[in-house]
Amino acid sequence: MTEPAIDALVFDVLGTLVDEPAGLRAGIRALDASLDDTRVEELLSLWQRHVEHEQARVVAGARPFTTSEVIDREAARLVADATGADDSAAAALALSARRLPAWPDTLAGLARLARRFPLIGLSNASRTALLELSAHAGLRWHQALSAAEAATFKPDPAVYQLAVSVSGRPPERLLMVAAHAWDLRGAQRLGLRTAYVARPVGDPPAPEDRFDLYADGLADLADQLDKA
Repeated sequence: MTEPAIDALVFDVLGTLVDEPAGLRAGIRALDASLDDTRVEELLSLWQRHVEHEQARVVAGARPFTTSEVIDREAARLVADATGADDSAAAALALSARRLPAWPDTLAGLARLARRFPLIGLSNASRTALLELSAHAGLRWHQALSAAEAATFKPDPAVYQLAVSVSGRPPERLLMVAAHAWDLRGAQRLGLRTAYVARPVGDPPAPEDRFDLYADGLADLADQLDKA
């Protein structure tokens, strides 16, 4: 990696450090044990499309800011209605967005990287959701930031500015780590360095993307940073 040196790592959380679809699938299956895999995937897609659409509306100014908790409850209600579940089941389903399992390499990878760099979590999850999902998955941070503090969502530049402000470093000395190319593009627009980490879910890079690092996982990322 070329200079300037990296002073801190900024991590996306949902999809990058935790397996969001797995947690949501578990919540959906709890609604109705008779749901087959095809139907579960349809309902998961319904949830994901709603969240993506509503967050994009907030970023575009088409909807006033509301937290991820509200949007998750809306998504859960849509899924519950599609299965005939009642209000209490919908409320329980909404909480599944905070009970997401860490990827197998996440905890060891964060521990290794934390020995060399300050680690900043930067998530579209609300403050409360970020606290609970970090506790559930065992994530350890030096700082965890919710997009709610900027009253918008990634990829709005105001969210990445939160990490820049907290770190006290210029953006080019921060490395944004994510499994979503759209997230890394947003960070690039503010001047952050970028590292794509491949996950079974996420948004793979397009041929025209140019990120600073490409890693197969957190161990690979740590190896590359050790050689920088």
